[in-house]
Amino acid sequence: MNPIVVAVDFSNTSIHAIEYAIPLANRFKSDLVMVWVDKINTVESLYPDTSVESRNEAKKRFEELLKFFHKKLGKEIKMEYRFRKGKVYHEIDHLARQAGAMLIITGTHGISGFEEYWIGSNAFKILTYATCPVITVRHDFPVKKGIERILVPIDNSPETVQKLPMVVRLASLFRPEIHLITTHSSHLKSIQRISEKYAQIAMEYFGRHDIKYIQDEIVSNDITKALIAYARDVEADLISIMTEQETPVNMLLGPYAHQIIHQSSIPVLSQHPAEHFML
Repeated sequence: MNPIVVAVDFSNTSIHAIEYAIPLANRFKSDLVMVWVDKINTVESLYPDTSVESRNEAKKRFEELLKFFHKKLGKEIKMEYRFRKGKVYHEIDHLARQAGAMLIITGTHGISGFEEYWIGSNAFKILTYATCPVITVRHDFPVKKGIERILVPIDNSPETVQKLPMVVRLASLFRPEIHLITTHSSHLKSIQRISEKYAQIAMEYFGRHDIKYIQDEIVSNDITKALIAYARDVEADLISIMTEQETPVNMLLGPYAHQIIHQSSIPVLSQHPAEHFML
């Protein structure tokens, strides 16, 4: 099975991301690859090179983490660490490509704005640059053995249904309660019918894969706020969204994805639209 990559800067947030990743790795039977990036120093000539010392310290910490988490891993699961040097988001994506990773997991500080080490400033860059799905998780979200409820919002963009295969993959392993939510930012029925069309496609897709779901809808001028409130009400463990560069038409792309990730206390699974995609 393809590995899961975890971005690590040794902050409490990134250590928590490792803890969050372990139950997923055990269920997927995927190896875990932790990666630390030695950032490029743009004023390197003014200061002595401390990269060797930094890498040695990182290696020491990684060895401690391996020892600490060893007993929590399944018998067949391997856990290792890698070093990279360069731009954090670029190097993490490059490693994920090389390893054929199925998923990247990174911590995020959310709306607090507090940036500890490099996770805080790079979380959104990682997911916008990554070519595989990314889960962002806050440091205060409780680690569970499984995923019990997944919120799957459907908007009026064709790309919205591209999240479904990954949701089905998770559903087949964890058997969670799926909440399929049709979202409307307009009260006009002609516009609402577009989202309803994609919701129908989602329902048929879940049906073909024998995935049970609860169907609902949200009509709001502030979809982000409404979705997060809904997720809290149902005690969701994961929100699945699509993300892309800023697009003013699609409510769950671009800035909307950014808002959900930074405002949600619940982990968010983000995926980029594929150019050629078929359900």
